[in-house]
Amino acid sequence: MDKIGVSKAFEALLQVLEEAKMDISKEAKESLEKMDFSKSRVLSEMGEKIGKFYQKIKDLKREWQEISFEELNLKLFEKREKLKKGLRTKQEDFFIPILGALVELGGSGKMQKVLERVYEKMKDRLNKYDLDPLPSDPKTIRWKNTAQWARNEMVKKGLLASKSPRGMWEISQKGREFLEKNK
Repeated sequence: MDKIGVSKAFEALLQVLEEAKMDISKEAKESLEKMDFSKSRVLSEMGEKIGKFYQKIKDLKREWQEISFEELNLKLFEKREKLKKGLRTKQEDFFIPILGALVELGGSGKMQKVLERVYEKMKDRLNKYDLDPLPSDPKTIRWKNTAQWARNEMVKKGLLASKSPRGMWEISQKGREFLEKNK
């Protein structure tokens, strides 16, 4: 992470804001000398707003400098335990359940609906590792992630349509033939 680059960006922004404050202050003074009180008041209000914004940026810069990137780097790059090969259900094992679910849904379906049906078809085969959350993303259950990777592989093999709208899974003719042959 480029902490120095961000600090320099804060400095540049503060410098621009400082120059803007000075320019507005000068213009407000000139307006006052010309007895253009309404313009002077508007410029003074603008100067105050820029002054407050300047202070916020200054506070953010200080906060940025207080962040401990050494600690962050340690947490980001802690060694994660990778699951040993063969412990989770293989991607290929999801092909038939995915194709079957799509046929049941009329040939296509939203990802979540497809995954619900896939789970029903595979719940007896999924093991404890499949049901665990991913260490990299605790909100995602491993089997769902594997099923999504299986979907990508099936698209590459032509078993699923590649031009389906985002979030939709659609069986291809080749996928139907594959399902019939491998039921």
